Amino acid sequence: MMSSQNAHTFYADAVLFDMDGTLTDSIAAVEAAWGKVAKDIGQDPAYVIAATHGKRAVDNLAQFKPHIKAHEMDDEVQNFEKSILFFADAYNKYGPGSQLNSPASSPVLNSPLSSGSATPDLSFSPSNSAPSSRASSFVSPRRPSFASKLNNMLTMSVVPEVAVYGQGPQFEDSIMEEDQQDIVMFEANQKKHVLEAWQQEATSVDRSVRILPGVKRMMSSIPEGRYAVATSGAKTYAYGCMTRVGITPPKVTITADDKRLKAGKPAPDPFLLAARELGFSAKNCVVFEDSPSGIRAGVASGAIVIAVCTSHERKHIEHVGAHFVVENMDKVKCEPCADGRLKFTVQL
Repeated sequence: MMSSQNAHTFYADAVLFDMDGTLTDSIAAVEAAWGKVAKDIGQDPAYVIAATHGKRAVDNLAQFKPHIKAHEMDDEVQNFEKSILFFADAYNKYGPGSQLNSPASSPVLNSPLSSGSATPDLSFSPSNSAPSSRASSFVSPRRPSFASKLNNMLTMSVVPEVAVYGQGPQFEDSIMEEDQQDIVMFEANQKKHVLEAWQQEATSVDRSVRILPGVKRMMSSIPEGRYAVATSGAKTYAYGCMTRVGITPPKVTITADDKRLKAGKPAPDPFLLAARELGFSAKNCVVFEDSPSGIRAGVASGAIVIAVCTSHERKHIEHVGAHFVVENMDKVKCEPCADGRLKFTVQL
């Protein structure tokens, strides 16, 4: 390992990434999901959230819901992780972010109205939905009724060259395009009306999954087969998060529900298994982590650990054992070498 002022250089064979808080930021959705668990069991959400970070859902659920039977645990974990993804998607799927011009809200291509389901009762008006700002125009004698326009939209032909995913039909005039927006909003309000109370709350806050700084550049600089993901999330959540931000899960992706694991973080097992599956010793790998639990797991595996301050303040992770602590992955550069090794430069 070499250093020059604040730049430190070293070599390794492969990279082992944690996922959430390291590659992706879904902390808002994760905390909301654990907050819901806390409320369900009558515990303080802040306490439960702090106690669960960086650990497997199976271990956390076993601790906070000890009544769950062994044969029920897989389903409980999957349902919990589906709730994380619901919190992550709710704002854009059902809330303020859902209303206009997204592929998911195209009334012809993706709506339940075009998939064979029954046409909704047009007199239905959700009690918690605000009236359309253009409601008065629906009774204008110069324009067709809302029901007529809805029926016309469902039966209209789509220009072949634009009938692709992500694009709705082309309209003859701006009024027809505005009518499409009204119908999209109408559908969103109907869907929102049938959500449970906690799901309703989830729609009010944007908890979307986001990719973290420097991640795309870092991952693209590492040759295929030289990096893996080892996460405390089970497959539903892990793959859901990565695909939502455009990350293709690598062939070696070790999730919390991998039956080969005897223990999760802070035990080193996930990183040891990931390195072994890549064909390298963990001692010759680099681990990127964000949580104290994950940092301890990386250190215990024998790897060089780079901690990123993307989910915790520096003061909470700088004394846990990481070899380097950086703001984010923008501070680290990886270059493949002719001999097959990876050269890392860390800017502190």
